[in-house]
Amino acid sequence: MTSSTKVLDGGWGWAIVAASFMAQFLAYGSPQSVGVLYPEWLHTYQEGKGMTAWVGSLVAGVGLIASPICSACVDNFGARPVTLFSGVMVAGGLMLSAFAPNVQFLIFSYGIVVGLGCGLVYAATLTITCQYFDKRRGLALGIVTTGTSVGAFIYATAQNELIVLYGLDGCLLIIGAMALNLMACSGFMRPLNMPGYYLKQKAALERNTEEQLFVKPPFDDLKILLITIDAKDLSIQTEKKEGHLAGLAIVKAIKQKQKAYSKYMQSLYEILQDQEMLAFCIAIFLFSLGAFPPVLFVEDVAQSGGLIEEVSVIPLVSIGAIATCIGKLALGILVDIKWINGVYLYAFTMLAAGLVLLFIPITKSYVGLQILTAILGFFSGNWSLTSYITTKIVGIDRLTQAHGILMFFGGFGIMLGPPVVGWFFDWTQSYDLAFYFSGICVLLGAFILFLLSLPCWNRRPSENDKPEVQYTSTCDKVASVA
Repeated sequence: MTSSTKVLDGGWGWAIVAASFMAQFLAYGSPQSVGVLYPEWLHTYQEGKGMTAWVGSLVAGVGLIASPICSACVDNFGARPVTLFSGVMVAGGLMLSAFAPNVQFLIFSYGIVVGLGCGLVYAATLTITCQYFDKRRGLALGIVTTGTSVGAFIYATAQNELIVLYGLDGCLLIIGAMALNLMACSGFMRPLNMPGYYLKQKAALERNTEEQLFVKPPFDDLKILLITIDAKDLSIQTEKKEGHLAGLAIVKAIKQKQKAYSKYMQSLYEILQDQEMLAFCIAIFLFSLGAFPPVLFVEDVAQSGGLIEEVSVIPLVSIGAIATCIGKLALGILVDIKWINGVYLYAFTMLAAGLVLLFIPITKSYVGLQILTAILGFFSGNWSLTSYITTKIVGIDRLTQAHGILMFFGGFGIMLGPPVVGWFFDWTQSYDLAFYFSGICVLLGAFILFLLSLPCWNRRPSENDKPEVQYTSTCDKVASVA
């Protein structure tokens, strides 16, 4: 532990920050600027806008919904192998999308494969970053997570130019080849703490004698099963037990695991019983449902309304991405001011974003659409407030679990939002009703969050009690500031 403490907040940690920034840049550049690809897919596959929108919604939502699984992969195997594997997934999914015969195949290759790869990158980069930083952890995470916004800004223009030069297929092949550099980024992610998988293997080897390593024991298959269930508790118990005694040991271990899972589920239930936390989850869902679709549809909105013939030199997606980056930093600074309530600040950003969404249908100029996109992007930077607000509501010890719940709600909203907007267009042949629906959803979320967070409500005295949760590393207590 001493050696790991010496390298915190400096040294190789800044190499980790640079590598993690580039990893998020390479992984999220194309998915975050998918709005540039969306009109091309509509023209190529001639499918409805609702069906085609599933591609962009899944690539953004799958990684969030699967965040508990992605985090478990990082805990067990480490950030370096996970980032290496994610490079194969992201690059492979992008290249495979270049040969997609229809939208359904594209939903799998781009939406699911690339989406899961991005989720793995997200979990790995944040985990390894917060392992290397303590006092400067917020700054380090802030730098790392801006990689997504910078990637969206650059990739939006780059993909537009690549489509003009090499076509849609060539663009996806080149972007996929660039994503292979994720493997190079993984090389910098030197672990401070041994992952859980290697610790289990080491514990199993230490309990075996030299004869057991080279001579196959009579109950070899049983011991492998026992190590899988619980390497610490069962290997010693079953070395001298045979028959039904070994079976009883397995049953006992399974019951212990079931008890641990029951405690975990009870902790999740207690988190959702908190009125303010439940309101925050609902607000995250409604905000994601309403505010994410413009990222995917804004270019098509401009073209469908006759405001511009084709994507401009600086696409609307790029404007929104750089505004989001500024919003993350500005709102992060504001929430540190003592007299500003983080929950009310988040509700205000939702109110402003909802009003912007209501103004989009009545905007009849491209310049006006650029201004509204910038304002919406700025207030969409409120994602940087999620971990801060969650900590204030449930406490630091429950932050990991509560953040996982929030990401599930957010990912579910992101997955549903674009298809719903697309179906509205297919039904009415206009985006007007769709954006009115999106704006109302965001405003409703702001109202619910503000109303249920008022101090007049009676709070349970035990709402911030600390649960009996054991953490495998210091990183488990830190959530994303993206």
